[in-house]
Parts: sequence; structure tokens; C-alpha cells
Amino acid sequence: MSRLAGQVALVTGASRGIGAAVAEALAAEGARVIRVARGLADGAKGPFEDIRCDLTDPGQVERLGSRVLDQYGPPAIVVSNAGSFLLRPLETTSAEELETQLAVNLRAPFAVAKAFLPAMRKAGRGTFITVGSVADHVGLPENAAYAASKYGLRGLHETLLAEYRGTGVRLTLVSPGATDTSAWDPFDPDQREGFIPRAAMLRPADVADAVLFVATRPAHVHIDWLRLGPIGKASRG
Repeated sequence: MSRLAGQVALVTGASRGIGAAVAEALAAEGARVIRVARGLADGAKGPFEDIRCDLTDPGQVERLGSRVLDQYGPPAIVVSNAGSFLLRPLETTSAEELETQLAVNLRAPFAVAKAFLPAMRKAGRGTFITVGSVADHVGLPENAAYAASKYGLRGLHETLLAEYRGTGVRLTLVSPGATDTSAWDPFDPDQREGFIPRAAMLRPADVADAVLFVATRPAHVHIDWLRLGPIGKASRG
């Protein structure tokens, strides 16, 4: 029997990259997967239900939570994955770009946590997985705005971990290193000294495997932080 048969999982940022790979991996194990992204049209097909939502709009996230909880109850698994990547030195990073990084990488996950964790606590069960980055623990050049948002995300995770300890809800931060997704397209790491070439980066499926590992542990097993990266140089991403 599939390990997640009959379970409902919700994945944000599920239209591409890591989120799409995570959704596919969870569905392959039998989960009913709610895929959430700005670029998706509402609809259901096979193991997926797609919901269009701008996670930077708190009202839309609140409506997302109400809709999912009314239809399915508290999800067994929530993967808070949606994010934005910026690679730019401090001197050329604008205040608006910092605000965008904070809105997508910190305020949106905060809203997703508020939408689902209280109901999961009430049910006394569930796995809430946040996808961070190596930049949530390591300072790297040209990461001022991105790392600020990802360090904040780690702070949010660690605080929620403390608040929800003993409730039956498991919270995990998955921190991947450089992963070959379209987020790198504007920056061309193959032509930048000191960067891992895209061919040597993690693949979205690698990160999805890590998320699936966390989601399928027995109920008595809790993984609070899982870090992975490509073999070789210090990893960015």
C-alpha cells in the first residue's frame, strides 16, 4: 500500500520547480494533493486539486485556509514551499526588492502557518514542512535581501517548533543548497566565478525526496531540521 494513501497534503508554490516535484512525489505515494500557486487555475485532475492563490495577500491565504479546512479538514501534510530568489550585492539592492523578498519568503509562510497550524493543533496531528535554503543558516555574498528573509523564516520555524511541541504536530525545516530551477535563469551561475554550475546542483526531485522522507516517518519520529546540498563547493540557493 502507498505510504500516504488517504491523506491530504497541501503544497504551496506547486506550479514549478521544487513545489511541483514535491506535489508529484506526495501524489505518487497516494496522497490527495492540493497544489497552490499564483500561476495555477482552480480545478481538479487525478490526485491533484489546484487552487490559485497569491500568498502575499493575507486575505487570499485566509480564504484558502477556510476553503481547504471546510472541504477536507486539517491536512495531514502542509509543505510551505513558495519562495522568491534574489542574487544582488547590498549596494544595488533596493528597498523595494528587500520588501518583495520579505513578502514572499517570510510574510507569506507566516500567513500559511496561521491558516493551517491552529486546526492541525486542534486535531492533534499533522506534519508541517517549511522549505528554506542553505541561506537560512549561512551568510553568502550577494544574498543580503534573500538571506535576511530566509533567516527570518528559520526564526519563524524555530519559534513555531517551540510553540507546538507536545501537540502532536511535527514541524520540520528543510534547507536545500543550490537547486537547478528556473530561479537561476536571470543569474547564469555557469558564467559566475565561485558558483556551482547548474549541472552540478541539486535537482528538484532531490529536494522532493527529502520532503517525502520527512512526511513518511512514523508518528513517533520528529525531524526538526534537514539540510542537504550538492557535493563540492559551498552551496548557494
